[in-house]
Amino acid sequence: MLGPRRLDLRFFAQDLPLKGVAIAVALILWVTVAQAAGREVTVDFDGRIPVERPDVPVGLVMRGQLGEVTVRLRGTPAAVGAVARESLRATIDISVLAVTRGEPQDAPIRVAVTTEGVKVVDVVPASVPVRVEKLLTRTLAVQARYANEAPKGFVAGDAAVSPAEVSVSGPESAVAAVAAVYATVRFGDVGLDLVQGAQATAVDKDGGPVDGVMTEPAGVQVRVPLLPTSTTRTLPVFWELRGAVAAGYWISRVVTDPAAVTVRGEPAALSALERIATAPVDVNGLTASRSVRVLLVLPAGVALLQPTDASVSITVTPLTGTRPFPLVAIQAVGLAPTQFAEIDPRTVEVIVAGPVPALTGLAGDSVSAAVDVSGRPAGTYQLDVTVRVPQGVTIQSVQPARVTVTIRNR
Repeated sequence: MLGPRRLDLRFFAQDLPLKGVAIAVALILWVTVAQAAGREVTVDFDGRIPVERPDVPVGLVMRGQLGEVTVRLRGTPAAVGAVARESLRATIDISVLAVTRGEPQDAPIRVAVTTEGVKVVDVVPASVPVRVEKLLTRTLAVQARYANEAPKGFVAGDAAVSPAEVSVSGPESAVAAVAAVYATVRFGDVGLDLVQGAQATAVDKDGGPVDGVMTEPAGVQVRVPLLPTSTTRTLPVFWELRGAVAAGYWISRVVTDPAAVTVRGEPAALSALERIATAPVDVNGLTASRSVRVLLVLPAGVALLQPTDASVSITVTPLTGTRPFPLVAIQAVGLAPTQFAEIDPRTVEVIVAGPVPALTGLAGDSVSAAVDVSGRPAGTYQLDVTVRVPQGVTIQSVQPARVTVTIRNR
């Protein structure tokens, strides 16, 4: 029978200093790891975050390229290491922006992080330029535009666009820049009527497309009949005037726009035409230039290829002439109170030039003449005559231009 076993402490006593050092190192490492796990760090996130377009209130529209941002994060190493791209969401704050008409404003960028224990401490860039405008809608007629010429031997008739109008909507400044809506079509090589779908494109005054606007509907259908050129003629437009301008005026120029039009009809009717006349323009009593729109007068059986009226611009110019003033008394100006002057001769003949209406309206005393004797002592002098005439007319001649002036003391 075995006796009781005794605990052998020699095993624990072996290498006791070395074992103590190992325990101390392990304890230090444990404390260090525990402290590191609770310490926060700041790091740059590896990647770029796209800026999302925010919801815009009804009736407004936002314009601008939002781009991407980089962010700096703060948190424990384990927390920031767990942040993925899906954990970050970048958007802009439009609540601080004013509604303008095309002026850019800097909108602050906000980045939210869904990972617990992590916060965003820096965003680059911090803002982005955007425009917040009213949403505007206009209704405009669609005009057909041709990308090429009609086939040889044919001309394009009146284009029909369906629908004839479209709605143009977008930012207020962009919609305001729209001058027209075009549907561009292309003719084929044969003389068949054109039936073609086309995009409704909003353009500015220079004919360039306007960015940022939409048309509704976006597409239209264009029908263009092709007419043989044997049934059409292009003829000059001649103006017709009625009455006479006011006395003293004359018509120096008349211009019609368009200068020529294309008409269609039976060959016999077209061959008899040399020109297309405008409806009479009344010029009776005119004293100034004017421009009017009038209809074109077409004979029976003849019609315009493209319906239009004409603008007649009439330039009215005053007649010019001269008017004599043979006995204009000469006044001496600048005499001292103790002096008087004798002028020889006492009058001059003045001829003035200018528009006839202005000359006709001059009164007899409208022209004056004078000699300046300021500061001169008694004596005889040869002095130039100064003549004054009303505005709108000019002095053509003064005879004599110099007179003899004798100054005497009283």
